[in-house]
Amino acid sequence: MSTHASTAHSTSASAPPAPFDPTRVAHLSGAFAPVTEEVDEADLRVEGRLPDGLDGTYLRNGPNPRFSPIGSYLYPIDGDGMVHGVWLSDGRARYRNRFVRTPGVLAEERAGRALWGGLQSMVTPREPDVPADLAGTFKDLPDINVVRHAGRLLALAEAACPFRLSPELDTLGRETFDGALPAGITAHPKIDPRTGEMVVFCYGLEPPFLTWSVIGPTGSVVRGPTPVEGVDEPMMIHDMALTTRFVVLVLAPAFFDIEAALSGTGSLIAWRPERGTRILLIPRDGGPVREASDDAYWMWHTVNAYDLGEDEPAADGPDGGGRVAGGRGYDVVLDYVQWDHLSLGPSGAGPNPGGLARAVISPEAGSMRRTRLDDARIELPRVDDRLVGRRHRRLAAAAGAGTADLLPGEYDALRWYDVQGGGSVLWEAGDLSVGEPVYAPTPGGADGEGHWLTFATDRTDGTSWLLVLPDEDPAAGPQARVRIPVRVPLGLHGAWLPTEEPSAV
Repeated sequence: MSTHASTAHSTSASAPPAPFDPTRVAHLSGAFAPVTEEVDEADLRVEGRLPDGLDGTYLRNGPNPRFSPIGSYLYPIDGDGMVHGVWLSDGRARYRNRFVRTPGVLAEERAGRALWGGLQSMVTPREPDVPADLAGTFKDLPDINVVRHAGRLLALAEAACPFRLSPELDTLGRETFDGALPAGITAHPKIDPRTGEMVVFCYGLEPPFLTWSVIGPTGSVVRGPTPVEGVDEPMMIHDMALTTRFVVLVLAPAFFDIEAALSGTGSLIAWRPERGTRILLIPRDGGPVREASDDAYWMWHTVNAYDLGEDEPAADGPDGGGRVAGGRGYDVVLDYVQWDHLSLGPSGAGPNPGGLARAVISPEAGSMRRTRLDDARIELPRVDDRLVGRRHRRLAAAAGAGTADLLPGEYDALRWYDVQGGGSVLWEAGDLSVGEPVYAPTPGGADGEGHWLTFATDRTDGTSWLLVLPDEDPAAGPQARVRIPVRVPLGLHGAWLPTEEPSAV
């Protein structure tokens, strides 16, 4: 979402926002509570043994307000970005964390307090509290994800420009890709491991409401913002998927309503289930968009997607997809985490059936078949990034063990699925709240030869750890635990960056 909007409500020091008590916000306390200290520490304590081939950096981004929030705070869409990094090599580990220092964060650091409210309150500062170019704008929030592509390390926001970071996590500035993508990109780009291309989308509050673009393997934009046909109003779309042929976008009925938010008659994001959910298949060669629709459901995160070809099982096979009748084309398989409806903040504690799901979309017929693969409480799913756009066997996700009273977005287990052979295994983390599992493949190894990494925070004493779990037997638990010198707030998405950046395969 664009960071500049004339509809935002401005305040000054003489006209403070309505009273707001951040101590009453659950996602600003406990394992979610922000930290303000930036720490550098080498030779971290390691329990167990780090794998010999684990040579690289694990990074994770997440919402972390620099100052006590004003106006409102809604997890996970509010909060400044803080990136936590653990460098691993030769069985040793070091740590560094840094705020993503956007112009808004720098202005607040000069003022010594928060100047922007959360997106729900739409409170923005004006002169003289901030420079003229920041007055009346929304704040940059590159607090969701972090990726590396073509030598650029990027902290990613929700439909806005990312911010480029140095290898040591210092903020270098807003990234517009040499001016070719001034409106920004998604927080969940997909990098094609075969071509090296990074495919992105961006939604906006004004036409064109949805565009897609392609950044080539050298970092140059090879397809500029291309409007997506059939999208004529602003919608929230968090994630995407990629296949050899298609960009896959799930359009759930979550619509932006700025007027309702400003007038107090409704929320910024309105859930309208009567509109149903659509899946768009956008041909990567620029052909006409294909569409299929179904009853309303919400999706935060995809697992992966792939095309079924002539050598794949028939439509009634174990993967639930195959050749389209008449031989005109082939189905697209999308695995994702499905929710009954969109919920944000504390409202997420209410009934909202979710679980692992699969949609098989027939591009030519314009139809989809959805299957619930598991109804366990999971989120933040990942596969081996080398399999993006290809058939995957294994996926991992943060999960609820059902033994603790957790907030929405908090998990106390990890679950692994074999989506080809069926079945899953669970590792219960006990008093640890765990995050997204990220796969670190063994250099030169095949799928299944590697380790899963995640941050975890102990709910009893607030200590944080980096956990390293072997892919061959993850249910056995971590083979190594690295003690982090600062508590790592529960957050969102991360990446494993091998010391040698892989080339396209």
